[in-house]
Amino acid sequence: MKEQILQYSDKDLAEFKEIIEAKIKQAQRDLHLLESAYKNDSGNTTNDTAPTFKSFEEGSKTMSKEANVQLAIRQEKFIRDLNNALLRIENKTYGICRKTGKLINKERLKLVPHATLSIEAKNRQSL
Repeated sequence: MKEQILQYSDKDLAEFKEIIEAKIKQAQRDLHLLESAYKNDSGNTTNDTAPTFKSFEEGSKTMSKEANVQLAIRQEKFIRDLNNALLRIENKTYGICRKTGKLINKERLKLVPHATLSIEAKNRQSL
């Protein structure tokens, strides 16, 4: 008995590729906004040289900057994961669960296109 290789059709892979490329573009725009926010690219005001020093305000700005840096790091990881998904599409291994070897549900991949685990495997992992 010949073992059947599970994989999505070229048509399905092309559809997933479109979804992923659109998500990458949006994620890169979001990353740029986050980087601008924590690098203070928004303008050359005199706020940082003004004589009025408000410690709570400064603390809040620092917290916001740290939060933006953390969000940017997560966004970079998301973009990397999406690019890895594109590589899996190219080598026709996209959508195959790395634990079970079964195809990941299409609806899951449309929502989480960088997924490498099926719901079944993900649920087992969290036990």
